[in-house]
Amino acid sequence: MEDNKNFKPYIPAERITPEITVTSVIMGIFLAVIFGAANAYLGLRVGMTVSASIPAAVISMGVIRVLMRKNSILESNIVQTIGSAGESVAAGAIFTLPALFLWAKDGIMEKPDIIEITLIAAIGGLLGVFFMVPLRNALIVKEHGILPYPEGTACSEVLLAGEKGGANASTVFAGMGISALFKFIIDGLKLVAGEITFTVKGFSGAIGTQIYPAVMSVGYICGPKISSYMFSGGVLSWLVIIPLIVLFGGDMVMYPSDVPISELFANGGASAIWSNYVRYIGAGALAAGGIISLIKSLPLIIRTFVGAIKGVKGSGVSAGSLRTEQDINIKIVLIAILVLTLAVWLVPAIPVSLVGAIIVVIFGFFFATVSSRMVGLVGSSNNPVSGMAIATLLVSTLVLKFTGTIGATGMQSAIAIGSIICIVAAISGDTSQDLKTGFLLGSTPKKQQYGEIIGVIASALAIGGTLYLLDSAWGFGSQQLAAPQATLMKMIVEGVMEGNLPWGLVIIGIFLGITAEILGIPVLPFAIGIYLPVHLNACIMVGGLVRLAMDKLKRKESQKKAIVNDGILFCSGMIAGEGLVGILLALFAIIGIDKAIDLSGFIKVPTAVGNILSLVVFAGIVLCVLAFSLWKKRSNSDDEE
Repeated sequence: MEDNKNFKPYIPAERITPEITVTSVIMGIFLAVIFGAANAYLGLRVGMTVSASIPAAVISMGVIRVLMRKNSILESNIVQTIGSAGESVAAGAIFTLPALFLWAKDGIMEKPDIIEITLIAAIGGLLGVFFMVPLRNALIVKEHGILPYPEGTACSEVLLAGEKGGANASTVFAGMGISALFKFIIDGLKLVAGEITFTVKGFSGAIGTQIYPAVMSVGYICGPKISSYMFSGGVLSWLVIIPLIVLFGGDMVMYPSDVPISELFANGGASAIWSNYVRYIGAGALAAGGIISLIKSLPLIIRTFVGAIKGVKGSGVSAGSLRTEQDINIKIVLIAILVLTLAVWLVPAIPVSLVGAIIVVIFGFFFATVSSRMVGLVGSSNNPVSGMAIATLLVSTLVLKFTGTIGATGMQSAIAIGSIICIVAAISGDTSQDLKTGFLLGSTPKKQQYGEIIGVIASALAIGGTLYLLDSAWGFGSQQLAAPQATLMKMIVEGVMEGNLPWGLVIIGIFLGITAEILGIPVLPFAIGIYLPVHLNACIMVGGLVRLAMDKLKRKESQKKAIVNDGILFCSGMIAGEGLVGILLALFAIIGIDKAIDLSGFIKVPTAVGNILSLVVFAGIVLCVLAFSLWKKRSNSDDEE
């Protein structure tokens, strides 16, 4: 593998080409807001987000090269750099901040205002970018050939492939359009049910599936293994745990519910048992998974942190003489970090004390370093952001409690600290991947860093409105928006601060997580499967099975790779398309248009017929994935069928 001394980027340092332009900034901001909103919606529904880097790269290359007829790969890279920041800010925000809305619903505190959300998101994002500036030379340059940064390398390959045409952008746009149409038919016009449930007489469990394109797309992108782990968790909770609770519970009243289990089941079915009991078991398993992933990563974390600090000391972080070596001036970076730290403490809209601000800086830099190295080794999807957030929340809540900051004020402060750290970790990982892409292509580092700053600010300005819109339409913690990660963070803070959790259920979940780890099952996807409704897990499983069929094709390796990649691009587009229509339908719900377009009252069909219609629509979605991957015509003769 080539080392950094002999490496030559695609665009030499001596060659000057357009990078930050009006076109790249406007397109980048547009994609940051679009993918940020779409991923916020997706993450609040299924507890997972997907990387926006590759679809952003494909769209930017398609628009700049194909539509605008410009040969400017570094300009496309800036679009991708700005655009991918939206997904990371959204991921960090939706994992934590909805907890504040849930407490407001419980009457514990006031709803956070948009200014508070924007400032928390912006400070976390900017700290993540600035922490990465002195680390770039140590981790991206000096570790080239050692740290692969999978997504960053893949993005560079996409942009380089676009030099030959860039036609794959049409696949992403097709996915967006088709998914938007299906979503509008299902949840806008409500011509078919978005969820199918099957029950057996005499058995209190339930099974079924959703038919949403974005949820199925998550399964395709994550692959069959992760999908199967999630589905197995859903099967355990809905076909084993729920029936056991109903069978042995009888007329017993068990906290946190205040009605007998038999009555609860009679009135609400398996869903009522899940919402009152099983989700706490899932939360315990999730917490165990986050902590286990962090503990397993500790040796690597320590080596990473020590190695990165040594690398920074010996690398000289001042701007180099070559264009491809120029970072933002380190003095500006240090001043910016100091100002942002003071802002965390002094700005009234952010409920964090001086102690909390110190925690933010210490944990922020530590987890930024860890996040960058982790995504360099194992990719962004395996970055234990949840574990980092859980660890931060546990420490910060305990510190706040011991220093006398308790009650609603303490809980609000703990979530604010956890949110900033979560966003720092997410953005640091994303910035690392983007800088790796730029390193391979020959981008100017400081221009990419400016691009990240632009993307963070644009996303931060949009995320508050997005959260308010979604909460006003459906409410966090509802069937439409389960907000699993944020609910978990809320439970952790409450458990430490007030001790009012149903600890018996949580401890059962913790030991389920430990059992999964002993059996060699990845705990986090398994725990998410326990926590989420089985209908959602089943839909993800369908996507995983479609991906499995693609992976098992008896084709040339180049053909199979092209088919799978086209499917990933199409599914990325479907996630964005459904997310955008989800935001639009939330707006319709707030202003009252949703009832006017609802056609379900005009078309009455028996349940069995309705289920068949839903399955036909679901089959249509799967056929669309096949049409744009397996059956897609390709110009390369190697990829023809």
